[in-house]
Amino acid sequence: MKVSKAFEIFSKDAPEFHGAWMELVQKIDKASKLDKKTEELAYLAVLAAVRLESGIPFHVKMAKSNGASRDEIISSILVGLPAVGNNVIQALPIALEAYDEE
Repeated sequence: MKVSKAFEIFSKDAPEFHGAWMELVQKIDKASKLDKKTEELAYLAVLAAVRLESGIPFHVKMAKSNGASRDEIISSILVGLPAVGNNVIQALPIALEAYDEE
C-alpha cells in the first residue's frame, strides 16, 4: 500500500526515528483489543478530526482490506461531526477516492 510522500521521506531520511515510531505503532497495535477493521475505522475518525488527511488513503485501504464497506468509511469520517464540527467533511472526498480505487 502506498504511503504519503511525507511518510516516505520520514522512513528514508530519518530511519532511526522511523524505526522507533514503527516499534511504538506495532506495540500499540498488539495491545489493542479492537478487531482490525474497527481499529482502522476508529483511526480514520481520529485522522479526520485532527485533519491529518495525508494518512487517510492508506488507512482507508487498510480498513477496506479488513472488510470495511464504503458506508462504514463514510460513517467513520463523519462520526466526529458533533465533537469537532464540519471540518471532518474535508476528509470525505479523500477517503472515498481512496476507497473507490481498485
